[in-house]
Amino acid sequence: MKIGIDKIGFAAPNYVLDLADLAEARSIDPNKYKIGLLQSQMAVSPVTQDIVTLGAQAADAILSEEDKSSIDMVIVGTESSIDQSKAAAVFIHGLLSINPFARSIEIKEACYGATAGLSLAKSHIARFPNSKVLVIASDIAKYGIASVGEPTQGAGAVAMLVTANPRILVLESDNVCQTRDIMDFWRPNYSRFPQVDGKFSTEQYTDCLTTTFAEYTRRTGKYLRDFAAMCLHIPFAKQGLKGLRAIASDDDKTLCRLTERFNEAIVYNHVIGNIYTGSIFLSLLSLLENSKALTANDQILFYSYGSGAVCEIFSGRLVAGYEDQLQANRMEELDSRTRLSVLEYEAIFFEKIQLDDQGNSIHFVDETPFALEKIEEHKRIYRKK
Repeated sequence: MKIGIDKIGFAAPNYVLDLADLAEARSIDPNKYKIGLLQSQMAVSPVTQDIVTLGAQAADAILSEEDKSSIDMVIVGTESSIDQSKAAAVFIHGLLSINPFARSIEIKEACYGATAGLSLAKSHIARFPNSKVLVIASDIAKYGIASVGEPTQGAGAVAMLVTANPRILVLESDNVCQTRDIMDFWRPNYSRFPQVDGKFSTEQYTDCLTTTFAEYTRRTGKYLRDFAAMCLHIPFAKQGLKGLRAIASDDDKTLCRLTERFNEAIVYNHVIGNIYTGSIFLSLLSLLENSKALTANDQILFYSYGSGAVCEIFSGRLVAGYEDQLQANRMEELDSRTRLSVLEYEAIFFEKIQLDDQGNSIHFVDETPFALEKIEEHKRIYRKK
């Protein structure tokens, strides 16, 4: 049975910060961001836009009423949870009026969670071929004002509908995973921002990639030259490029070809920033919507990495007519976002929710399609416009 991604959608906040403006405010050479990180903009999310609203918006853009009645599992991969107990998937399930007889869960393992969700979805469809699974990768990356990671921040959500006989990408059964108990990036419950050992983390990203790819080749007999493109986790675009170069160092022809596809795959990441669990799938969406070199049956290799650390290498094969399921004007939408000054960005992105005098309620004003409307008796109340 062929199982994979039948539909894919994306949502970002309406606000954006140009990294040239950030560089000027921080007295840093803008080329450190533009060339050193391969990043030019970051999406900025206000308090009324979180993983629930972004995830719901991304999914709503692709789901039909028939899809909603057939979905019997909703999975949200995130490391930006808004509740220590209740899954974001449950909020999204309600906002989208999905079939009530569905399982809704949240998966956490740094930037890897949504990849695990995709694998779980595939197993579920194999058992129940007529069902559909909604997998959402939704995250907001925050590191603090003037922090080392500040220029790699971002926000957004990617939604994928997983079905039998998919119309975009068939997922192959060649997954190879690796787990290492390391502390390269983590966020204790008491900390608002993550702790990062940047140099160590980039080293682990690359070492996990090279060792897992070697095992992948040993098990499958597939080499980098067998793939038309590669999508990697993109904490910042330069890191993904370094990873690609690390496993293609002895094959200049393949590296040149895959670098061309990589540049097409980071068009959206370049102007959104890091969205943790969704970064690799945003890269896939960018590749599919911006490359003219891909054809049906092309194989795409994926490298998912979540600090802490869990990584996975797997592949998929493009379905004939996949381009009919995509959006042609996405860059126009991204270019229409409201550009913020650095002071506006600092006020919006790092705003803290202040509850009323009783310490349990607050109301918000937000005209976007999905928004956090209020907190009432410590309950987050969302609304669909």
